[in-house]
Amino acid sequence: MAYRVELARRAERDLWHIFDFIHASESQAAAKWFNGLESRIQSLADFPNRGPAATDDPTLRYLLYGNKPHVYRILYRIEEVSQRVVIRHIRHGARIPLGNRKRS
Repeated sequence: MAYRVELARRAERDLWHIFDFIHASESQAAAKWFNGLESRIQSLADFPNRGPAATDDPTLRYLLYGNKPHVYRILYRIEEVSQRVVIRHIRHGARIPLGNRKRS
């Protein structure tokens, strides 16, 4: 059974930031890469459990997209009852893990 894939507001902002950062509107190669990222996200509709649990938050799972050094982590939560996959955040792999941030 296919799940419905939804983006949280933060994940939507992340996608737009990535789109702007890589200049996807100006480069065919960047647009192709970005479309691949979106396809990877949508592929969770069929196989949501394939991603491992995130070490920063065990209630989340993640998928990787891209090649080093341009790897992005797609963090998501599976909601079994509603048959939804909610994309919570899309982060560059070089960023500090969520649980290791300093609090001010």
